[in-house]
Amino acid sequence: MQIKAEEISQIIKGQIKDYENKVDLSETGTVISVGDGIARVHGVQNCMAMELLEFTGGILGLALNLETDNVGCAVLGDVRKIKEGSVVKRTGKIAEVPVGPEMEGRVVDGVGFPIDGQGPINAKETRKIEVLAPGVIARKSVHEPCYTGSKAVDAMTPVGRGQRELVIGDRQIGKTALCVDAIIAQKNTDVHCIYVAIGQKKSTVALVVEALRKHGAMEYTTVVAACASDPAPLQYVAAFAGCAMGEYFRDNGKHALIIYDDLSKQAVAYRELSLLLRRPPGREAFPGDIFFNHSRLLERASKVSDELGAGSLTALPIIETQAGDVSAFIPTNVISITDGQVYLEPNLFFSGVRPAVNVGLSVSRVGGAAQVKAMKQVAGTLRLDLAQYRELAAFAQFGSDLDKATQAQLTRGERLVEILKQPQYQPLPMEKQVTILFAGTKGFLDSLPVKSLAEYEKQLFEYIAQNEASIFDDLREKQAFDAALEEKMKKTLTAFGDTFKASMGLN
Repeated sequence: MQIKAEEISQIIKGQIKDYENKVDLSETGTVISVGDGIARVHGVQNCMAMELLEFTGGILGLALNLETDNVGCAVLGDVRKIKEGSVVKRTGKIAEVPVGPEMEGRVVDGVGFPIDGQGPINAKETRKIEVLAPGVIARKSVHEPCYTGSKAVDAMTPVGRGQRELVIGDRQIGKTALCVDAIIAQKNTDVHCIYVAIGQKKSTVALVVEALRKHGAMEYTTVVAACASDPAPLQYVAAFAGCAMGEYFRDNGKHALIIYDDLSKQAVAYRELSLLLRRPPGREAFPGDIFFNHSRLLERASKVSDELGAGSLTALPIIETQAGDVSAFIPTNVISITDGQVYLEPNLFFSGVRPAVNVGLSVSRVGGAAQVKAMKQVAGTLRLDLAQYRELAAFAQFGSDLDKATQAQLTRGERLVEILKQPQYQPLPMEKQVTILFAGTKGFLDSLPVKSLAEYEKQLFEYIAQNEASIFDDLREKQAFDAALEEKMKKTLTAFGDTFKASMGLN
């Protein structure tokens, strides 16, 4: 049998031709259907989970469902520009965002593109948005405070570096305000901040950015904004993108604070995404892995061991409740993941107690480990005093005659509630918090009218700064009360109390 050279060359040519097609099919694909932010793509056979795919016009998509005959892809951009039959290319890159100090002072979208009109970001590094959280061995227990600047939080539900403290409450009762104050409180510290706005109105995000800029906090803060008008995939991805930016600082031995505002809207975006991808729904139509979605995000906040640089990433996730229902699906999920919660109560808010922290339902599972000794010394009995006051106040409403001890307790409690009030955008450093709490818990305010306490606090700080500045210096350095400092504090408070009463005509 004779072998013909032409036949062999024909076969080889045919195989080479088909080979090109096979390679092409595994690297490119076509859009089968598109709508509601989801594109189904045929082809791209070697596609990886969470890989970025490129549509015509440079729009990116995130591969979420890898099925036998197609890939379910979340479109991270304007879905109207994508048509059926258009070509899709693999990028070979798992979804990542730019990270580093270049991101500070900027406002970016859910995938790290700048949206503040200040030109491109020349970040030198990128990081995958999905990485495994540090394991048990890589971690260290939380032991340094991360001050929020709010007296009520730092005294009773302290937050430590590497902790996850949930801020929970109904809408419009100061959750964002508390977290924005926590960012402003990091001024002149070594903490870098990331504020992730998920599903907020653009006007609300603009107000937050303006407030941060006005108080000089924008220079160490990155704002990741996936607003209500953005597609659901961007709202879902934004939290992970912000987390990757915070992890850059943690893994380089620095400290970062991240605020997720808020995770209930992220859960809703993820539910929308999952239902469109035809994943089976579970309770309240949320997908089965909604708990995993939040846990793998929040577990990435941690304090890492000395061998890994002792950096930390502290998370303050926000959850919005409906009519104070803390036992709903998403709130209970996130409460079980975090290391405590600050519960804000509408009744307190509308009665003028702001921040409206409910002492009974708020808890920090790190507790005293995240407080300096001075704060423990003044705030040790504060929670108990307030709880007893609330109970007595409920009974005192019936107007029965009260004995002296009960009256004294009511007087003290009333004044403690008053000094825990705080105006917005005015976070206090530790030494000032300790000073006013010392005055409250040691009875220096008992003889003053409740209405005069805001003025008392303001004048007290000015008086100490001018006449006894060493008190603030000692508290900053020693971070504890010794006999000499306590004596000095008592003398100063007594002397100031007399001048204050005289100036206000209270004698």
